[in-house]
Amino acid sequence: MKDIAYGVLHAPWWVMVIYTLVMTHITMVGVTVYLHRAQAHRAMDLHPVIAHFFRFWLWFTTGMKTKEWVAVHRKHHAFSDRVGDPHSPVVEGISKVMWEGAELYRAAKKDPETLEKYGKGTPADWLERDVYSAKFMRGKQGVTLLLLLNLVLFGPAGLIIWGVQMAWTPFFAAGVINGLGHFIGYRNFECADAAVNMFPIGILIAGEELHNNHHAYGTSAKLSVKWYEFDIGWMYIRSFELLGLAKVKRLAPKEVLVPYKNEVDIETVKALFSNRLQILAQYSKDVIKPVFRSERAVATCDRLTHRMKKTLIRHHGLLKVKDQQKLQEMLQNNNQLSVVYQAREQLQSMWTRTTATNTELLEALKDWCRQAEQSGVEALQRFVVYVKSYQLQKV
Repeated sequence: MKDIAYGVLHAPWWVMVIYTLVMTHITMVGVTVYLHRAQAHRAMDLHPVIAHFFRFWLWFTTGMKTKEWVAVHRKHHAFSDRVGDPHSPVVEGISKVMWEGAELYRAAKKDPETLEKYGKGTPADWLERDVYSAKFMRGKQGVTLLLLLNLVLFGPAGLIIWGVQMAWTPFFAAGVINGLGHFIGYRNFECADAAVNMFPIGILIAGEELHNNHHAYGTSAKLSVKWYEFDIGWMYIRSFELLGLAKVKRLAPKEVLVPYKNEVDIETVKALFSNRLQILAQYSKDVIKPVFRSERAVATCDRLTHRMKKTLIRHHGLLKVKDQQKLQEMLQNNNQLSVVYQAREQLQSMWTRTTATNTELLEALKDWCRQAEQSGVEALQRFVVYVKSYQLQKV
């Protein structure tokens, strides 16, 4: 009877807490490394041993199926924060995504068209068909086994542990990442959706806290980009790579500045287009923010607020109508801000010219540089020097 009451381990409460945290952490690592970076975005290849381990573990601890998760996530990127996004707080509201994110996921995975269109390339072997996706017990065999394991190890307390495990991934993966990850935080890059980095330290949800970085470079196996950011998922990937269990295929491009390079060429065009979000971030830092500070210093009143600075660098498609109106008023009253803002818009417009040849894009970039040099704005002129020296690191 004593074994039934306390389980075979007779574990104190702190052991149960550690067990729960370790088990849920492994699950989150499986989500970010296997489902997200390896399967959904093909940023890396996993050795069959580690891939099969994560497939089993996710079935055992969550009941999730690879094809369903991948399909829903790819659709999220295809319609990010627009109608069609399975779980956008911009569309659905933050409260619904935070507290009903799991229901939104379940609704999306039931759509056969979503699975067919976005679930391609995921495992379809006998193990996936006959075990992980079996209709028996409505696919709950794995989590039922987990419940039995918890009861054997910890007795009735195992039921509480199991309840925490069942709530952990739906809340953090479906609610926090998909909800807060598009709602509150900081942005390194002005991508077209509302994705933010929740924290610079990505541990609790295995690196997925760095969500803005991911949306900027969706196919990168590493989610951290700044020196102060830490992605624990990347730490595991590097460990797997050193053990021969993983091979990284894609990372965010890195810039190299060539000293004394005084003209743009085709390589400059390719580098700028490949890393355009980083270029825009650098433009905001080196041009818009210094000009904003100088204009604010000579303003006769405090009309250039911190919110207006954020409006200047925010992606235009994310601005509310009232912010767009204030932006236009600010640009009309501040000549240098208007010049550098329009220059940024012209630079961005080159990236939408999908039918232009490299030669046409090169001429457009040369023309942009000439206009910037003749603008009379010192910060913009310095940025032209940066553009001319820009190229990507050879891999």
